Amino acid sequence: MADFDKVLECWGPVEADYDTFGNLVLTRLFTEHPDTQKLFPKFVSIPKDDLAGDARVSALGASVLKNMGKMLRTKGEHAAILKPLAETHGIKFQVPIGNFKLIAEVVGKVMGEKAGLDAGGQQALRKVMAVVYADMEAEYKKLGINV
Repeated sequence: MADFDKVLECWGPVEADYDTFGNLVLTRLFTEHPDTQKLFPKFVSIPKDDLAGDARVSALGASVLKNMGKMLRTKGEHAAILKPLAETHGIKFQVPIGNFKLIAEVVGKVMGEKAGLDAGGQQALRKVMAVVYADMEAEYKKLGINV
């Protein structure tokens, strides 16, 4: 519980401006891990320099962070949220399971820079997301998705 609380202490700025934080997260994800941009057909043709100003990138990033916020607030009781995400991301969008680790790391970096999440908070986020990742991986396996 303490890890969830530590992350949630700095979640306010993210929640206050999901679009900006979402854009920062996805822009950084696509910049640091260029192969991830290829997973989003709508974003493939957007040049790196134009990502930060693209409203579609902001909207998707906001959606990612809203779901992450919902999971954080459950403090580990996230099965009802995770199962449909596994179905859409694993089956419909075919997102490799490892990409959840990548985006969690980027969220931690962005929160560290823009929301006051210190090194201890970033470590807490890693612990929380390791549990979420393991549960997502288990859901992928249940669905027969090769992880």
